[in-house]
Amino acid sequence: MEPTSADPEVVEADVTPPLEAPTGTSPAKVGLSTSSVYPESTASGFEVAAALGWDGVEVMVGIDPIAADIDRVEALRDYHQVPVLSIHAPTLLVTQATWGSDPWEKLERSAEAAVRLGADVVVVHPPFRWQANYARTFVEGIRRLNQETGITFAVENMYPWRTPGTPFQAYVPSWDPTEMGYEHLTLDLSHASTAKQQSLDYLEQWGPRLRHVHITDGAGSLKDEHLLPGEGDQRAFEVLQKLAERAYQGHVVLEVNTRKADSRAEREEILAGCLADLRFHLGQVRDD
Repeated sequence: MEPTSADPEVVEADVTPPLEAPTGTSPAKVGLSTSSVYPESTASGFEVAAALGWDGVEVMVGIDPIAADIDRVEALRDYHQVPVLSIHAPTLLVTQATWGSDPWEKLERSAEAAVRLGADVVVVHPPFRWQANYARTFVEGIRRLNQETGITFAVENMYPWRTPGTPFQAYVPSWDPTEMGYEHLTLDLSHASTAKQQSLDYLEQWGPRLRHVHITDGAGSLKDEHLLPGEGDQRAFEVLQKLAERAYQGHVVLEVNTRKADSRAEREEILAGCLADLRFHLGQVRDD
């Protein structure tokens, strides 16, 4: 999720979510990304997750100074008794200065943070085009980190950067990890929408390589929208029900834009509704 200085334009999509309960149950942990409370802080993310009953959080490293200070994150985890499920490495455009300039050092520190905090997944974006040396050995380097650290490094699907003219291929080896040799993948529904792809197709193509999900939505905008699940074109609730049918055991993390909320109370109401939807469509709550 690439935070921007302006709120994304919300495009209402004519999508009707399925209302039937899924036929299976996923034991997935349902987590809240600390970016989902932005512009509130990482500390607020833990507080909201504790108040609403989320299974844990994903820490977006670099979204604020707190997230890059693992001592403080550990203290928040212990105080609120909210597990850290995953670490989002500082590989976004806006976090390039977090934890130094060496991208491999960023990933190694992310693994160290995951071990210390009890997380088992590090989410990582593919290299930017201008990171030529990093990109040259990225596939092999991710495989090495998986083997050496015991942490699952799950590479996230991205998208071509689009302007009204020609798309710009900002990520190498590719914004689409499908044909790359990554062992573990993160599916982000908003990124799929921006890339003009369908998340259900990724679900089928990736099979057991899918280890982590950023549940969100998009309406095909040039921007990375991170709409609430069900507000866009990604059939988000069907994705969750497919995960339930497969008894998917990875994490499902809500990564959405709630900057339209006027208050903490309104933000909590939005996030509580999302949590209820996620649990229902993953088969974790029955309506009978």
